[in-house]
Amino acid sequence: MLPVLVIFDCDGVLVDSERLSVELEARLLSELGWPMTAEELVLRWMGRTAAFQREEIADRLGASAAALFEERSSNEVRAAFETSLQAVPGVIAVLDYLESRGVKTCVASSGTHERIRLTLGLTNLAHRFEGRIFSAADVAVAKPAPDLFLHAADSLGVAPSQCAVVEDSVFGVQAGVAAGMTVYGFGGGLIDRTLLEQAGAIGFDQITDLVPWPTGSDS
Repeated sequence: MLPVLVIFDCDGVLVDSERLSVELEARLLSELGWPMTAEELVLRWMGRTAAFQREEIADRLGASAAALFEERSSNEVRAAFETSLQAVPGVIAVLDYLESRGVKTCVASSGTHERIRLTLGLTNLAHRFEGRIFSAADVAVAKPAPDLFLHAADSLGVAPSQCAVVEDSVFGVQAGVAAGMTVYGFGGGLIDRTLLEQAGAIGFDQITDLVPWPTGSDS
């Protein structure tokens, strides 16, 4: 059966933002004195909140360096988004498919509401989730804790067992599993599908693999 509610992560699942930001952030960190590759940054922080990342940078480099990183990365990432950000190829078809079958959808992201609105707005996806956008800022504990996904499900009146989560990070998969939801791991992003499957996800390679929904049934 199709789920009653599909909860989408935002960065890397709906919008192809992570490819634009990780190289930039790794370069900035290296310039500030913490040698970091894009691959290391992905495994360390993808799916975590910006606040969590900032705390670790402050612990390593000091508060002033963390503040400088936040300022420079925010400005440079926003500029990159405004010129180059695109929706993940195929995501519109998935949303149309779910809508046509009466499946509820929402966004539950580790990003701030401001960032989610920015990226969904730039990619013309915001109207698809009006009133159904949830941020880590809404809960006490962010991913990999289940709080955000449980909050989203409760807000929309759907039991966790009737929810599916679409994620592209290990921390996000762990959160969905902890919430008691079926988790689909998008292996077409920056984290290897195998790692997502090891965390408990049903792996897939292209967003369009979700059409028809991978349950063997359209009903």
